[in-house]
Amino acid sequence: MTIIADTNLLVRAAVRDDPAQAVKAELELSRTNSVAVPMAALCEFVWVLSRAFKRRPEEIAASIRDLIASANVVVDRSAVEAGLAFLDAGGDFADGVVIHQGAWLGGEEFVSFDKRAVALAKAQGRRARLLS
Repeated sequence: MTIIADTNLLVRAAVRDDPAQAVKAELELSRTNSVAVPMAALCEFVWVLSRAFKRRPEEIAASIRDLIASANVVVDRSAVEAGLAFLDAGGDFADGVVIHQGAWLGGEEFVSFDKRAVALAKAQGRRARLLS
């Protein structure tokens, strides 16, 4: 069976802040044939680790890389890599995912009020425009 991982399942397994739930989460993740991780859950995962647990971007990136290295985890790998590229460059994981998925949907130019996101998109060779 393939399960769909919710953000809290991923957080419990990664952070282990609640020992009883951490054991259940790890058992569930390891015993299933396949774990589908939606991009929304992964974006929330990054936000929770950053805001609630004050994890540094490199720690968050390592957690994501560990997760997607698991043989039974299924994700949109190209979207994850786009998010990680933004995170590694000092930006938001979600911005990288948004730009990647927007381009996949046919978008040609990223448009935002977010100066950092626009600058990072341009640095990666994407068409991007800042609204001011």
